[in-house]
Amino acid sequence: MDTMTKEAIRYLGYGKHAVDDHTLALISDSFLNLEAAAGRKSIYRIFDLKQTGDDKVLIETMEIHSKNLAKNLKGCNKIVLFGATLGIGADRLIRRASLTDMARTVVLQACAAAMLEEYCEECQSNIDRELRTQGLYLRPRFSPGYGDFDIHYQTQLMQMLDCAKLIGLTMTDSFMMSPTKSVTAVIGASAAKEKCHSKGCESCDKEDCAYRRDTI
Repeated sequence: MDTMTKEAIRYLGYGKHAVDDHTLALISDSFLNLEAAAGRKSIYRIFDLKQTGDDKVLIETMEIHSKNLAKNLKGCNKIVLFGATLGIGADRLIRRASLTDMARTVVLQACAAAMLEEYCEECQSNIDRELRTQGLYLRPRFSPGYGDFDIHYQTQLMQMLDCAKLIGLTMTDSFMMSPTKSVTAVIGASAAKEKCHSKGCESCDKEDCAYRRDTI
């Protein structure tokens, strides 16, 4: 069973329970449909980072107040602003399914989330390889909305990336992204190589880590 299928099953909430053949077939078919519909795009930019307090970080003119983020970025002097999307085609596919088949819609949602995560991991690996040539190492992604990193910062983050123009990613007044299967994040970079789990704090059992964000 490949990684994306395992992730989709996790998003569907099966836990340790066995997945029936019908659901597995529906997952496989959903991934095929999403591969045909999705238009993956991403953007990133690297900025100098200053930490101005235990709960404050400065990126260009954007000052962020967040203890969780400041802890995650401790020791970093560079930061990557990152955005990625599966495109409007994935949204249309899910919307069409919702009109006739709710079971398929739920599976498509889970598969799209797994596909987006896989794409983000691929993008981050590419960024990591680039920055290692400069002696820098990445921390896990940290998105607006995690812990006390307020979702309102997403507006300025997307403006700094020029997401609307470059990858077609916009945001509503209620801070919902369009296309919905999209993500923005910041990624710290430092000269110190930390043993941070590539998939973030949710997948790591080192609860006493100095860079851990709150996950509950």
